[in-house]
Amino acid sequence: MTVLPQHPYLRYRVRMAHHGLLAFLASLTNSMEILLLVFGHVLVGLCAVIAFPGMLAVTLDWPLMLAILAGQTLLIATPAWLLRQRLHPGAAIAWAWPLPVPPALGWRADVLVAGMLAGPVTLVYAVSCGIWLWHAPAFLRPVMPQAITATVATLVLGWLVAAAVLAARRHQRRPAAPRTAAAPVATPYAATPMRPLYVALWRQLFWLPFWRGDNKVGLQQCLLLATALAATVAWLRHAIPALPAAALGALASVALVLLVDRGDKAVREQAARLAELLAAWPLRSAPLTVCARLFSLLPALAVLVLHALLAGHTTAVRVWQLAALAACGAIVALPLAPRGRVVLVVLSAVLLTAIGSEF
Repeated sequence: MTVLPQHPYLRYRVRMAHHGLLAFLASLTNSMEILLLVFGHVLVGLCAVIAFPGMLAVTLDWPLMLAILAGQTLLIATPAWLLRQRLHPGAAIAWAWPLPVPPALGWRADVLVAGMLAGPVTLVYAVSCGIWLWHAPAFLRPVMPQAITATVATLVLGWLVAAAVLAARRHQRRPAAPRTAAAPVATPYAATPMRPLYVALWRQLFWLPFWRGDNKVGLQQCLLLATALAATVAWLRHAIPALPAAALGALASVALVLLVDRGDKAVREQAARLAELLAAWPLRSAPLTVCARLFSLLPALAVLVLHALLAGHTTAVRVWQLAALAACGAIVALPLAPRGRVVLVVLSAVLLTAIGSEF
C-alpha cells in the first residue's frame, strides 16, 4: 500500500507520476516478454555489473575517478529524464501555473517523484554491490568501504539530479505575456514557392512537428543516426581495439534497426493523428503517408551506404547488407500488430548481429 504525503499538491504530483509510470509499463507489455526471452541473460548480467564502475573508480586517479562517478550519477538520473513527460505532462504543467505553489513545495514534489524512480534503481545497485561484496576481488578488498561510500554518494546525487530535471521541466512552460495579434497579411497563392506538393506537406505535417515543443523525435533520430554511424565506423575500421569487433557490430546492427523502427513508428503515429484532418482536404492522403514513411528510411540508407563504402566485398558483408535492407524495408512496409512488430525488430537485430559476427 502506497503511503501518500499529506499536502494536496504533493499527493497530486505523486498520483500523477504513479499513473504515468503505470501507463508506461502497460505500453511495454507487448515487448517485455520478447525482450526478456531474447536478452534476459544480458539484462541479468547488466544488473550484476552496473555498480562495478563506481566501485572500481575509487582505485583510480582523481580525474578519472570523478569522471566515472559523474557518469554513474547521470546514468542514475537518466530514467527521470527519459520519462519526464509521463511523470509531469505538459498539460498538467500549464494547468498548475496559476496555483499558489511555493518554490519549496514544488521542489519537495520533484524530490518525491524522483524518488519513485530512485527506489528501483537503488535496489538494482544494492544487488550489484552485494554480488561484488560476496566475490570480493583482491583489488577491491582494501578499498571496499570507500567503494560502498562512492556508490551511495552517486545514488544520492543521481536522485538530486533527477529532481533537478523535473524541477526544470516544471518551470519550462511559463505562459508568455499576452501580445496584440498583428493583422494577417494576405498572400496570393501564386506567390508561394513552386515545389512538389507532397514534399511541402511532408515538411509541414511530419518534419517540423518532430522538432517542436515536447516532441523529441527529431533529436531521438539524430542520436540514433549518430550512434549507428559511429558504431559502423568503429566496427569496420577497428577503431577501438579494447572492444571486440562483434560487440561493435551488435551495437551498429541494433542502432540501425532501432533507427528505422522509431522513425517509422513516429510517422505512423503522426499519420493517425492527421487522418481526420486530411480526410477533409481535397487531396489523397495515401501518397503523403507513403512519402513520409519512405523518407523515414533515408537515415538507414545513409548508414548502409557508409557500410558499403567501408566494408569489403566478402560473402558475409553482402549477406549482412541484403539482410539489413530487407529488415528495414519489412519494418516500414509490413502492417504488423504491436507484438508482431516487436518480434520483427528483435529478430532483425539478432539476425544482423549474428551475421556481423562473421566479419
